Amino acid sequence: MRLPFDPPLEPMLAAPLAGLPEGGDWAYEPKWDGFRCIVFRDGDELILQSRELRPLERYFPELLTPLRTALPPRAVVDGEVVIAGPNGLDFDALLLRIHPAESRVRLLAARTPASFVAWDILALGDDDLRGRAFVERREALAGGIRSDVPGVHVTPLTRDVALARDWFDRFEGAGLDGVIAKRLDGAYQPGKRGWVKVKHARTADVAVAGFRWHKDESGIGVGSLILGLHDAAGTLHHAGVASGFTAARRRELVAELASLREGALDGHPWRNWATAELAEAATGRRMPGATSRWNRGKDLSWEPLRVERVAEVAYDHLQGDRFRHATRLVRWRPDRRPESCRYDQLEATPPYELAQIFGREPGGR
Repeated sequence: MRLPFDPPLEPMLAAPLAGLPEGGDWAYEPKWDGFRCIVFRDGDELILQSRELRPLERYFPELLTPLRTALPPRAVVDGEVVIAGPNGLDFDALLLRIHPAESRVRLLAARTPASFVAWDILALGDDDLRGRAFVERREALAGGIRSDVPGVHVTPLTRDVALARDWFDRFEGAGLDGVIAKRLDGAYQPGKRGWVKVKHARTADVAVAGFRWHKDESGIGVGSLILGLHDAAGTLHHAGVASGFTAARRRELVAELASLREGALDGHPWRNWATAELAEAATGRRMPGATSRWNRGKDLSWEPLRVERVAEVAYDHLQGDRFRHATRLVRWRPDRRPESCRYDQLEATPPYELAQIFGREPGGR
């Protein structure tokens, strides 16, 4: 490809915040619930790159012709692949596309076609635009993409925070999950959380590292999933559990996780925990099978899984580096890699009331 830079490219990310930032130097966009996608185009040649730097074009063949028609002849455009259903955005329909059979993908492409929503342009012709202000890139994006091509759209944008708050409330019913705020003078920073996102609910993408059997259904029902998050150095830490499954779902999970049990301890990041009690005594850290003063005598033994699957979970808040309560499984994320599930995605803002009380004390205690 004859572009100012070659794929793959780490996408720029957003950091969570409790409320929208205000001021004249911010712009706001709806937060789309789909698959992140950076499109590299050089004439007829197209590469659709996922957030995890993997190719997406084989899963969305219906987008190739519209993108060749709507995008400039040579460009790199950042955006989201979504599927709009009768009741709003349909993320489950997107998940069905990650299928090894080309015939199945093409059937679904005809039945539930995807769209591409563009929100940034990173290269145009021979020009690398990543270092330019977002307001300039947005102008180039709006002027460079044809608006009359079905299946390709430019995301709405406003500088009015009141309208952005209105979007936050109104668009939830359509499946959008919040608002993104971007500085007008901001450069595009690959791999950095330089934008701000405000979501309707706290969710996190986590690595699934093991599970526990249900207390009444050992061997036939999963009671909880054991979750992990990576720190900045890439070390996987036990972050909590996901539970609360129905009886039917407990049995489904046994089948869904079966293949990940094979050879799970080979190379598992927690394989050196010979026993939970020894590990706890040796390091003082709470491990997935370790007891606590609240559950003495309760069986917390766990089954390891190969750390290959990512789940999105809903949570209330953190206590230290762990979810304070059990989380709720929202959905699997086959578009994500376990290594990308890091602590820096989590909202660390303290509750407003506590911040008001303790923020005034010396040292901010």
